[in-house]
Amino acid sequence: MSKQASRQTDFDAVIVGGGHNGLVAATILARAGRSVLVLERRDELGGAATSASPFPGARLSRYAYLVSLFPEPLARSLGLRLQLRARDVLWYAPDADSGVLADAEGRLHGTPLGHGSASARAQAAWRQLNARLTNVAQRVFPTLTEPLRTRQEMRAQVADEIAWTALCEEPLSALLERAFESDLLRGVVCTDATIGTFAPADDPLLRQNRCFLYHVIGNGTGRWHLPVGGMGALTDELASLARAAGAQFRTRSEVAAVATDGTNAEVTCADGERVQAAHVLVNAAPAALSGMLGRGSAEQPEGSQLKINMLLARLPRLKDRQVRPDQGFAGTLHVNEGYEQLQRAYREAADGTIP
Repeated sequence: MSKQASRQTDFDAVIVGGGHNGLVAATILARAGRSVLVLERRDELGGAATSASPFPGARLSRYAYLVSLFPEPLARSLGLRLQLRARDVLWYAPDADSGVLADAEGRLHGTPLGHGSASARAQAAWRQLNARLTNVAQRVFPTLTEPLRTRQEMRAQVADEIAWTALCEEPLSALLERAFESDLLRGVVCTDATIGTFAPADDPLLRQNRCFLYHVIGNGTGRWHLPVGGMGALTDELASLARAAGAQFRTRSEVAAVATDGTNAEVTCADGERVQAAHVLVNAAPAALSGMLGRGSAEQPEGSQLKINMLLARLPRLKDRQVRPDQGFAGTLHVNEGYEQLQRAYREAADGTIP
Protein backbone atom coordinates (compact mmCIF):
# COMPACT_ATOMS: atom_id res chain seq x y z
CA MET A 1 0.00 0.00 0.00
CA SER A 2 1.38 3.43 -0.92
CA LYS A 3 2.16 6.08 1.66
CA GLN A 4 -0.59 8.27 0.19
CA ALA A 5 -3.20 5.51 0.44
CA SER A 6 -2.28 4.65 4.02
CA ARG A 7 -2.87 8.13 5.34
CA GLN A 8 -5.69 8.59 7.83
CA THR A 9 -8.82 9.77 6.05
CA ASP A 10 -11.38 9.84 8.87
CA PHE A 11 -11.29 12.48 11.63
CA ASP A 12 -13.47 13.91 14.34
CA ALA A 13 -12.74 17.38 12.99
CA VAL A 14 -11.18 18.80 9.84
CA ILE A 15 -10.05 22.42 9.97
CA VAL A 16 -9.80 24.21 6.64
CA GLY A 17 -7.08 26.84 6.81
CA GLY A 18 -3.98 26.91 8.99
CA GLY A 19 -4.17 30.52 10.15
CA HIS A 20 -3.92 31.44 13.83
CA ASN A 21 -7.66 30.86 14.43
CA GLY A 22 -7.41 27.40 12.89
CA LEU A 23 -4.36 26.58 14.99
CA VAL A 24 -6.11 27.62 18.19
CA ALA A 25 -9.12 25.46 17.32
CA ALA A 26 -6.84 22.52 16.49
CA THR A 27 -5.10 22.77 19.86
CA ILE A 28 -8.32 22.95 21.87
CA LEU A 29 -9.97 20.05 20.02
CA ALA A 30 -6.89 17.82 20.11
CA ARG A 31 -6.48 18.42 23.84
CA ALA A 32 -10.10 17.36 24.27
CA GLY A 33 -9.21 14.00 22.76
CA ARG A 34 -10.55 14.60 19.27
CA SER A 35 -8.71 13.49 16.13
CA VAL A 36 -7.94 16.67 14.18
CA LEU A 37 -6.61 17.40 10.70
CA VAL A 38 -5.65 20.91 9.53
CA LEU A 39 -5.61 21.45 5.75
CA GLU A 40 -3.61 24.45 4.51
CA ARG A 41 -3.38 25.37 0.81
CA ARG A 42 -0.05 27.16 1.14
CA ASP A 43 3.25 25.46 1.92
CA GLU A 44 3.41 27.07 5.37
CA LEU A 45 1.06 27.56 8.28
CA GLY A 46 0.03 30.90 9.70
CA GLY A 47 -2.19 32.58 7.13
CA ALA A 48 -1.87 36.33 7.69
CA ALA A 49 0.28 35.80 10.80
CA THR A 50 3.65 34.80 9.39
CA SER A 51 7.21 36.11 9.27
CA ALA A 52 9.90 35.53 6.67
CA SER A 53 13.48 36.52 5.78
CA PRO A 54 13.33 37.56 2.12
CA PHE A 55 16.95 38.67 2.22
CA PRO A 56 19.82 38.37 4.73
CA GLY A 57 19.60 40.49 7.85
CA ALA A 58 15.86 41.15 7.67
CA ARG A 59 12.89 39.37 9.23
CA LEU A 60 9.58 40.78 8.09
CA SER A 61 6.05 40.02 9.26
CA ARG A 62 2.98 39.85 7.10
CA TYR A 63 1.68 41.34 10.34
CA ALA A 64 -1.88 40.48 11.08
CA TYR A 65 -1.68 42.61 14.23
CA LEU A 66 -4.53 40.61 15.71
CA VAL A 67 -2.18 39.41 18.42
CA SER A 68 -3.30 42.57 20.17
CA LEU A 69 -6.82 41.11 20.24
CA PHE A 70 -5.71 37.66 21.41
CA PRO A 71 -7.60 37.20 24.71
CA GLU A 72 -5.20 36.85 27.63
CA PRO A 73 -7.35 34.17 29.35
CA LEU A 74 -7.20 32.10 26.15
CA ALA A 75 -3.45 32.57 25.88
CA ARG A 76 -3.03 31.41 29.47
CA SER A 77 -5.24 28.36 29.01
CA LEU A 78 -3.27 27.36 25.92
CA GLY A 79 0.04 27.89 27.70
CA LEU A 80 1.06 30.27 24.93
CA ARG A 81 4.66 31.39 25.38
CA LEU A 82 4.90 34.67 23.55
CA GLN A 83 6.61 37.87 24.64
CA LEU A 84 4.56 40.97 23.97
CA ARG A 85 5.69 44.56 24.26
CA ALA A 86 3.53 47.61 24.69
CA ARG A 87 4.16 50.67 22.56
CA ASP A 88 5.59 53.77 24.25
CA VAL A 89 3.89 55.95 21.65
CA LEU A 90 0.37 55.24 20.40
CA TRP A 91 0.58 57.38 17.29
CA TYR A 92 2.12 60.45 15.72
CA ALA A 93 0.53 62.62 13.04
CA PRO A 94 2.83 65.16 11.31
CA ASP A 95 1.23 68.41 10.21
CA ALA A 96 3.43 70.74 8.14
CA ASP A 97 6.45 71.50 10.34
CA SER A 98 4.88 70.22 13.55
CA GLY A 99 2.53 67.41 14.57
CA VAL A 100 0.47 65.71 17.28
CA LEU A 101 1.74 62.76 19.33
CA ALA A 102 -0.28 60.49 21.65
CA ASP A 103 1.80 58.85 24.35
CA ALA A 104 1.21 55.49 26.05
CA GLU A 105 -0.96 57.18 28.67
CA GLY A 106 -3.19 58.62 25.99
CA ARG A 107 -2.03 62.21 26.46
CA LEU A 108 -1.75 64.47 23.43
CA HIS A 109 1.24 66.67 22.64
CA GLY A 110 1.62 69.19 19.82
CA THR A 111 0.76 72.66 18.60
CA PRO A 112 -1.70 71.67 15.79
CA LEU A 113 -4.26 71.19 18.55
CA GLY A 114 -4.44 74.95 18.76
CA HIS A 115 -3.64 77.33 21.59
CA GLY A 116 -5.39 78.21 24.81
CA SER A 117 -9.04 77.18 24.96
CA ALA A 118 -8.89 75.34 21.60
CA SER A 119 -6.12 73.07 22.87
CA ALA A 120 -7.92 72.54 26.17
CA ARG A 121 -11.12 71.53 24.36
CA ALA A 122 -9.20 69.11 22.14
CA GLN A 123 -7.49 67.50 25.13
CA ALA A 124 -10.76 67.20 27.02
CA ALA A 125 -12.57 65.68 24.04
CA TRP A 126 -9.75 63.17 23.54
CA ARG A 127 -9.77 62.14 27.21
CA GLN A 128 -13.55 61.82 27.23
CA LEU A 129 -13.57 59.64 24.10
CA ASN A 130 -10.83 57.39 25.47
CA ALA A 131 -12.61 56.99 28.79
CA ARG A 132 -15.85 56.04 27.05
CA LEU A 133 -14.10 53.58 24.70
CA THR A 134 -12.22 51.99 27.60
CA ASN A 135 -15.52 51.40 29.39
CA VAL A 136 -17.00 49.82 26.25
CA ALA A 137 -13.89 47.68 25.72
CA GLN A 138 -13.99 46.35 29.27
CA ARG A 139 -17.61 45.34 28.86
CA VAL A 140 -17.61 44.05 25.28
CA PHE A 141 -14.28 42.30 24.79
CA PRO A 142 -14.90 39.43 27.26
CA THR A 143 -18.11 38.54 25.41
CA LEU A 144 -16.21 37.72 22.20
CA THR A 145 -15.33 34.28 23.56
CA GLU A 146 -18.79 33.69 25.02
CA PRO A 147 -22.08 32.64 23.38
CA LEU A 148 -23.40 35.34 21.06
CA ARG A 149 -25.71 37.77 22.79
CA THR A 150 -28.80 39.47 21.47
CA ARG A 151 -28.77 43.12 20.54
CA GLN A 152 -30.71 44.08 23.67
CA GLU A 153 -28.45 41.97 25.89
CA MET A 154 -25.37 43.67 24.45
CA ARG A 155 -26.96 47.09 24.87
CA ALA A 156 -27.52 46.31 28.53
CA GLN A 157 -23.95 45.00 28.79
CA VAL A 158 -22.53 48.29 27.47
CA ALA A 159 -24.71 50.19 29.97
CA ASP A 160 -23.95 53.53 28.35
CA GLU A 161 -26.67 54.86 26.06
CA ILE A 162 -24.48 57.64 24.67
CA ALA A 163 -21.74 55.17 23.72
CA TRP A 164 -24.25 52.64 22.37
CA THR A 165 -25.89 55.23 20.11
CA ALA A 166 -22.59 56.63 18.89
CA LEU A 167 -21.05 53.24 18.13
CA CYS A 168 -24.00 51.01 17.23
CA GLU A 169 -26.89 53.19 16.06
CA GLU A 170 -25.51 56.08 14.02
CA PRO A 171 -22.57 56.52 11.62
CA LEU A 172 -19.25 57.19 13.33
CA SER A 173 -19.03 60.53 11.51
CA ALA A 174 -21.63 61.95 13.91
CA LEU A 175 -19.44 61.15 16.93
CA LEU A 176 -16.27 62.50 15.32
CA GLU A 177 -17.85 65.74 14.22
CA ARG A 178 -19.45 66.31 17.62
CA ALA A 179 -16.35 65.47 19.63
CA PHE A 180 -13.55 67.21 17.72
CA GLU A 181 -13.05 70.57 16.07
CA SER A 182 -9.67 69.47 14.68
CA ASP A 183 -9.73 67.89 11.22
CA LEU A 184 -6.48 66.14 12.12
CA LEU A 185 -7.89 64.50 15.26
CA ARG A 186 -11.05 63.50 13.41
CA GLY A 187 -8.88 61.85 10.75
CA VAL A 188 -6.63 60.00 13.19
CA VAL A 189 -9.63 58.50 14.99
CA CYS A 190 -11.40 57.78 11.71
CA THR A 191 -8.41 55.75 10.49
CA ASP A 192 -9.30 52.91 12.86
CA ALA A 193 -12.74 52.82 11.24
CA THR A 194 -11.64 52.74 7.61
CA ILE A 195 -8.22 51.07 7.51
CA GLY A 196 -9.70 47.65 6.72
CA THR A 197 -13.09 48.66 5.35
CA PHE A 198 -14.09 50.22 2.05
CA ALA A 199 -16.59 52.66 3.53
CA PRO A 200 -16.83 56.37 4.36
CA ALA A 201 -17.18 57.68 7.89
CA ASP A 202 -20.87 58.43 7.27
CA ASP A 203 -21.76 55.03 5.80
CA PRO A 204 -25.38 54.28 6.88
CA LEU A 205 -24.60 50.54 6.88
CA LEU A 206 -22.22 51.17 9.82
CA ARG A 207 -19.41 49.05 8.34
CA GLN A 208 -16.96 51.67 9.57
CA ASN A 209 -18.39 51.42 13.09
CA ARG A 210 -17.77 47.66 13.21
CA CYS A 211 -14.21 48.15 12.01
CA PHE A 212 -13.69 50.87 14.61
CA LEU A 213 -14.96 48.71 17.48
CA TYR A 214 -12.75 45.87 16.32
CA HIS A 215 -9.69 48.12 16.63
CA VAL A 216 -10.41 49.72 20.00
CA ILE A 217 -11.64 46.93 22.29
CA GLY A 218 -8.62 44.59 22.35
CA ASN A 219 -8.10 42.90 25.73
CA GLY A 220 -10.55 45.27 27.33
CA THR A 221 -8.17 48.21 26.99
CA GLY A 222 -7.82 48.90 23.27
CA ARG A 223 -4.04 48.97 23.69
CA TRP A 224 -2.03 47.20 21.01
CA HIS A 225 0.94 44.99 21.81
CA LEU A 226 3.72 43.85 19.51
CA PRO A 227 5.04 40.27 19.45
CA VAL A 228 8.79 39.87 19.94
CA GLY A 229 9.97 37.80 16.98
CA GLY A 230 7.18 39.00 14.72
CA MET A 231 3.90 37.36 13.89
CA GLY A 232 5.76 34.21 12.91
CA ALA A 233 6.59 33.71 16.59
CA LEU A 234 2.86 33.44 17.32
CA THR A 235 2.27 30.98 14.48
CA ASP A 236 5.25 28.81 15.43
CA GLU A 237 4.13 28.61 19.05
CA LEU A 238 0.52 27.78 18.16
CA ALA A 239 1.57 25.12 15.65
CA SER A 240 3.89 23.59 18.25
CA LEU A 241 1.08 23.44 20.82
CA ALA A 242 -1.33 21.86 18.33
CA ARG A 243 1.20 19.21 17.26
CA ALA A 244 2.01 18.38 20.87
CA ALA A 245 -1.70 17.84 21.48
CA GLY A 246 -1.88 15.38 18.56
CA ALA A 247 -3.27 17.47 15.71
CA GLN A 248 -2.14 16.56 12.19
CA PHE A 249 -1.26 19.03 9.43
CA ARG A 250 -1.23 18.81 5.66
CA THR A 251 0.13 21.79 3.75
CA ARG A 252 -0.28 22.36 0.01
CA SER A 253 -3.75 20.86 0.43
CA GLU A 254 -6.24 23.26 -1.08
CA VAL A 255 -9.86 22.42 -0.27
CA ALA A 256 -12.11 22.42 -3.32
CA ALA A 257 -15.41 21.27 -1.82
CA VAL A 258 -17.18 20.46 1.43
CA ALA A 259 -20.31 18.30 1.37
CA THR A 260 -22.49 17.22 4.28
CA ASP A 261 -25.64 15.21 4.92
CA GLY A 262 -26.23 17.02 8.18
CA THR A 263 -24.52 14.33 10.24
CA ASN A 264 -21.11 13.80 8.64
CA ALA A 265 -19.06 15.72 6.12
CA GLU A 266 -16.68 14.98 3.28
CA VAL A 267 -13.88 17.36 2.40
CA THR A 268 -12.45 17.13 -1.12
CA CYS A 269 -9.05 18.64 -1.91
CA ALA A 270 -8.01 20.07 -5.26
CA ASP A 271 -5.77 17.05 -5.88
CA GLY A 272 -8.73 14.69 -5.46
CA GLU A 273 -7.98 13.52 -1.92
CA ARG A 274 -11.11 13.02 0.18
CA VAL A 275 -11.32 13.21 3.97
CA GLN A 276 -14.30 12.25 6.15
CA ALA A 277 -15.14 14.20 9.29
CA ALA A 278 -17.85 14.53 11.90
CA HIS A 279 -17.23 18.28 12.00
CA VAL A 280 -15.63 20.80 9.64
CA LEU A 281 -14.36 24.18 10.80
CA VAL A 282 -13.52 26.67 8.05
CA ASN A 283 -10.88 29.26 8.87
CA ALA A 284 -11.48 31.27 5.70
CA ALA A 285 -13.58 34.14 4.41
CA PRO A 286 -17.36 33.68 3.95
CA ALA A 287 -16.96 33.97 0.17
CA ALA A 288 -14.44 31.10 0.21
CA LEU A 289 -16.77 28.95 2.31
CA SER A 290 -19.65 29.64 -0.06
CA GLY A 291 -17.55 28.36 -2.95
CA MET A 292 -16.57 25.19 -1.07
CA LEU A 293 -20.23 24.45 -0.36
CA GLY A 294 -21.11 24.90 -4.04
CA ARG A 295 -23.46 27.78 -3.39
CA GLY A 296 -22.05 29.92 -6.16
CA SER A 297 -19.99 33.04 -5.85
CA ALA A 298 -20.72 35.04 -2.71
CA GLU A 299 -20.20 38.79 -2.57
CA GLN A 300 -16.48 39.50 -2.51
CA PRO A 301 -15.14 42.14 -0.10
CA GLU A 302 -14.44 45.38 -1.96
CA GLY A 303 -11.46 47.65 -1.48
CA SER A 304 -7.70 47.47 -1.55
CA GLN A 305 -4.80 47.54 0.87
CA LEU A 306 -1.17 48.04 -0.06
CA LYS A 307 1.70 47.25 2.27
CA ILE A 308 5.36 48.02 1.65
CA ASN A 309 8.15 46.81 3.93
CA MET A 310 11.23 49.01 4.03
CA LEU A 311 14.62 48.24 5.55
CA LEU A 312 16.26 51.54 6.51
CA ALA A 313 19.81 52.44 7.51
CA ARG A 314 18.30 55.02 9.87
CA LEU A 315 14.95 56.54 10.74
CA PRO A 316 13.96 59.57 8.63
CA ARG A 317 14.40 62.95 10.27
CA LEU A 318 11.22 64.80 11.11
CA LYS A 319 10.54 68.45 10.36
CA ASP A 320 8.90 68.60 13.77
CA ARG A 321 11.81 69.43 16.07
CA GLN A 322 9.73 68.66 19.16
CA VAL A 323 9.55 64.93 18.31
CA ARG A 324 12.53 62.62 17.93
CA PRO A 325 12.46 60.06 15.09
CA ASP A 326 12.47 57.17 17.60
CA GLN A 327 9.28 58.66 19.07
CA GLY A 328 7.56 59.54 15.80
CA PHE A 329 8.08 56.07 14.34
CA ALA A 330 7.47 54.08 17.55
CA GLY A 331 3.71 53.81 17.08
CA THR A 332 1.30 54.32 14.21
CA LEU A 333 2.42 57.08 11.85
CA HIS A 334 -0.54 58.94 10.36
CA VAL A 335 0.52 60.74 7.18
CA ASN A 336 -2.03 62.69 5.12
CA GLU A 337 -4.91 61.24 7.11
CA GLY A 338 -6.99 64.28 7.86
CA TYR A 339 -10.73 63.71 8.08
CA GLU A 340 -11.58 65.51 4.85
CA GLN A 341 -8.72 63.76 3.05
CA LEU A 342 -10.03 60.34 4.06
CA GLN A 343 -13.54 61.20 2.98
CA ARG A 344 -12.36 62.58 -0.35
CA ALA A 345 -10.13 59.54 -0.93
CA TYR A 346 -13.09 57.22 -0.45
CA ARG A 347 -15.28 59.18 -2.89
CA GLU A 348 -12.55 59.16 -5.52
CA ALA A 349 -11.92 55.43 -5.11
CA ALA A 350 -15.65 54.69 -5.22
CA ASP A 351 -15.82 56.60 -8.51
CA GLY A 352 -13.09 54.37 -9.92
CA THR A 353 -10.24 56.86 -9.85
CA ILE A 354 -6.95 56.75 -7.93
CA PRO A 355 -7.31 58.85 -4.77
